[in-house]
Amino acid sequence: MPGYGVLAADQGTGLLDWHDVEPRVAASHDYWLASTWPDGRPHVMPVWGVWDRGSLWFSSSGRSRKVANLRHDPRCVVTTDDCLDPVILEGTAEIVVDPDGIRRFLDLLNTKYETDYPIDFLDPEVNASVRVSVRTGFALLQSDFVGSPTQWRFDQEGSA
Repeated sequence: MPGYGVLAADQGTGLLDWHDVEPRVAASHDYWLASTWPDGRPHVMPVWGVWDRGSLWFSSSGRSRKVANLRHDPRCVVTTDDCLDPVILEGTAEIVVDPDGIRRFLDLLNTKYETDYPIDFLDPEVNASVRVSVRTGFALLQSDFVGSPTQWRFDQEGSA
């Protein structure tokens, strides 16, 4: 596997192009969010989310364990719901309180999940709107398990 010491990176049989992988991120119905308890224990929970301009957005109760964890340590990992052809994203979470950002997130969420949540659904006094800025990504295809594993690094604007 490229990057795993089995094959040189230029010898992969199917290294993936981010532009082909990004739609898999956007299309995922659910995402798995991994955060860390203050004592270092891992915590994993499923969330609905939307991919927007190099960031993954999700919401949760402001008093949830995942939000408490991210307030303590914003580093996290988010994966798509496809364990056969997974995409894994590492980044930093930010609780967004900007009304324009929350409105954009809500519009994208309502469109993706065919819901009609009103703006007060994401009231920052009660719920946290979370944007994960991605720093690294990893993906592979089961059909080319040996040759496809590919890693990307993202710049501050979310471009691979």
